[in-house]
Amino acid sequence: MSDDEQPTFESTESGASLVYPQTAGELRKGSLLMIKGHPCKVSDISTSKTGKHGHAKAHIVAINIFTGKKYEDLCPASHNVEVPFAKRSEYQLLTADAATGEVSLLMENGEMKDDLNLPTFVSIGEPTEDDKQLVKDILKAEEDGKIIIATVLAAMGTEKIISMKVKDEQ
Repeated sequence: MSDDEQPTFESTESGASLVYPQTAGELRKGSLLMIKGHPCKVSDISTSKTGKHGHAKAHIVAINIFTGKKYEDLCPASHNVEVPFAKRSEYQLLTADAATGEVSLLMENGEMKDDLNLPTFVSIGEPTEDDKQLVKDILKAEEDGKIIIATVLAAMGTEKIISMKVKDEQ
């Protein structure tokens, strides 16, 4: 190849996947999995015995970790299901705007994280009762001048504030 015929490579992500495979029979209550493209937490799982012609089946009932919507799936226990990589992080909450839903968080390295909203400002579906109560607690604690630590759950490229605690003054 001459110099002018060099192959060109497009830049891309690191190639890290958002999910990994796991056998359906290994899932337990509280495990995470993908059902119809949604990250869900298993609330109930039961397996049936193998039938005359085949596989043991796993009946999975799970709840979407971001919207609270219930999903069901039935698949052979020996087959793989997709399990999302989920990460919990804790950040100090600096400001929360009740009108716009914008939240400013302080990361460990001292940088600001401004790309999150309060849990009641959802793009898909309706906020749950837990979301509404969490927002009330966050806004009240901020109004009282307390130091708030927000727990953020991240999976499938989506992030959501799922809980908060008030840090004791030192």
